Amino acid sequence: MSRLHPETEPFAQGMLDVGDGHLVYWESCGNPLGKPALVLHGGPGSGAGAYWRRFFDPAVYRVVLFDQRGCGRSTPDAGDVRTDLSTNTMPHLLADIEKLRVHLKIDRWLLLGGSWGSALGLGYAQRHPDRVTEIVLFSVVTSTPAEHQWLTRDLGRIFPEQWERFRDAVPAAERDGNLPAAYARMLADPDETVRDRAARAWCAWEDALVSNLPGSRPDPRYEHPAFRMTFTRLVSHYWAHDGWFADGELMAGAHRLTGIPGVLVHGRLDLGSPVDIPWQLSKLWPDARLELIDDAGHGTGHGIGDAVIDALDCIGATYRSCEENR
Repeated sequence: MSRLHPETEPFAQGMLDVGDGHLVYWESCGNPLGKPALVLHGGPGSGAGAYWRRFFDPAVYRVVLFDQRGCGRSTPDAGDVRTDLSTNTMPHLLADIEKLRVHLKIDRWLLLGGSWGSALGLGYAQRHPDRVTEIVLFSVVTSTPAEHQWLTRDLGRIFPEQWERFRDAVPAAERDGNLPAAYARMLADPDETVRDRAARAWCAWEDALVSNLPGSRPDPRYEHPAFRMTFTRLVSHYWAHDGWFADGELMAGAHRLTGIPGVLVHGRLDLGSPVDIPWQLSKLWPDARLELIDDAGHGTGHGIGDAVIDALDCIGATYRSCEENR
């Protein structure tokens, strides 16, 4: 991404007590009086890295980032096997977002979400459409059983060797069942060796999903044991439960987004999230514009990041013009 905005540091940050023993890290960056925007990171479990700030013009936006329950700087750490994940679900995350909005005294905000963050953003907006001004999503997913079947089984037809290693890391008796649930059990095993082997196998499969593009490299974050364990415990936990969304819920609820302008940025070569997902969503959400990037896959590379910045800059320019004409 060659067009990132300048680096900025938070002007405010804190730990919000959201209940159930969870403290959620948040930070605000950019212009304290600017257009409010919320970042919804992917994973689940990736955390809101500082690079997210650079999608936004800091002179225009008041950008809020937060680490979802159990990851990043939020506590307790889901990577600790002693951490109970029963209070880490999609409904909990949606409630946390509302508590954060109220805590920061923000009336309405723009949502930016990628991958899992796109599903979370759609879920939040469908429940609280009156609190959302615009939505920008990339690498769009809706967290359905079919999507998780595609990710953990069907893609084995494209990457048979890598998928066999992914499957065979699971005990033989569980290989025909719910693979994310099997991994979630291994990642909760008292034996550290079992947990580490499962985390490495899961991350190797994640890397395989983006290896179809020239120049693709393994995600360096997976080399860090702490990140690897936190990420894999959370993503397997959420995929095992299909994100706690009812099957087809986000498509069925797309009509609730009527009147909210949206931009859906997606790579045509995205194997992790086939392009028919945002295409179908755009048909059900007339206020959304679908922008397909021919040479891009999953994530922010190959022009995805630039398209996201363009969308945010366009929205920001309109906001700035309106403010100047008041």
